[in-house]
Amino acid sequence: MTAPLTIAELKTLAQRRVPKMFFQYADSGSWTESTYRANEADFAKIKLRQRVFVDMSDRSLATTMVGQKASMPVALAPTGLTGMQHADGEMLAARAAEEFGIPFTLSTMSICSIEDIASVTKQPFWFQLYVMKDRDFVLNLIHRAKAAKCSALVLTADLQILGQRHNDIRNGLSAPPKMTIKNLWQMATRPGWCMNMLKTKRHSFGNIIGHAKDISDMTTLSHWTHSQFDPKLSWSDVAWIKEQWGGPLVIKGILDVEDAKAAVDTGADAIIVSNHGGRQLDGAHSSISMLPRIVDAVGDRIEVHMDGGIRSGQDVLKAIALGAKGTFIGRPFLYGLGAMGKEGVTLALEIIRKELDISMALCGKRDINAVDRSILAEFSSGSDIAKL
Repeated sequence: MTAPLTIAELKTLAQRRVPKMFFQYADSGSWTESTYRANEADFAKIKLRQRVFVDMSDRSLATTMVGQKASMPVALAPTGLTGMQHADGEMLAARAAEEFGIPFTLSTMSICSIEDIASVTKQPFWFQLYVMKDRDFVLNLIHRAKAAKCSALVLTADLQILGQRHNDIRNGLSAPPKMTIKNLWQMATRPGWCMNMLKTKRHSFGNIIGHAKDISDMTTLSHWTHSQFDPKLSWSDVAWIKEQWGGPLVIKGILDVEDAKAAVDTGADAIIVSNHGGRQLDGAHSSISMLPRIVDAVGDRIEVHMDGGIRSGQDVLKAIALGAKGTFIGRPFLYGLGAMGKEGVTLALEIIRKELDISMALCGKRDINAVDRSILAEFSSGSDIAKL
């Protein structure tokens, strides 16, 4: 089989190699999945301006994201249960990102722990924080991230309560998977995945097991996980988190101009325009459609990034043109991980890098930091952005 050339081809390969419950966890949205679909579809509505007879030599994709050098304006997004796409998945992805020269963000709900990632990386990584009701546990997570020399804290704002994802309910999703006939059949038909899983001891939530109170088995872990997300979380809590952390703070999950302004007022260093990959409020705007409005409102006061729907280097280019200082990819690297392990993550990044580089050149630009709305066909004047 020839090597995959697109993220879509990696997705197809991952679907063949990852048990259905975990593939669908990564590849599903909430309710009708309309926002999940819109995240991708709205990118396709944006057209690029082709330019000719311009100097396309000596191109550069290098930039910075939250003060950290990046070989291109892309970071690996925090994704839960990454270690269920492939054994030791977070560790493999972190190493691939480090070798590629881009940031890696570890999720609170990861299979591999903060300490696991620190043990296989040399450069600082980022840590994504969910704020739980148990503030002692939250403080412990922050202290562990500091001890691991994480260089940024990514605070997720849009998961105070869980959006309903039908596939996860139907599949009886858990980590490790419950030994039901249905799940055993799914795993039996993915022997390569099973063999890799047998070689690792990491099968559950590494940041929680051994750190949260009163968790003795899978039942108590499941109850704790679903009961601990704090519905009372408010902007006033950000000051406490910022004080405890003491380093660069990024707020993820901003999809409204007023919320963006409130995030600026907290003193955060950056925001990520995001709808949680279409996994929370179904029927919300796509991330890319809200990006230019938020950039116009606060982009001169805070660093603005985005995630949601990126499946190609052209999508990255469009986001940068609309004002993002960086982008985050979740599903593309998960597809690569599920398909081919660490090599698949690297391949996903290579696919995006090549598409981004060539597309930027054909739009008449040589430096990613010089890309702006002038490369967009319909939006060069900015007057039609709200029509997305």
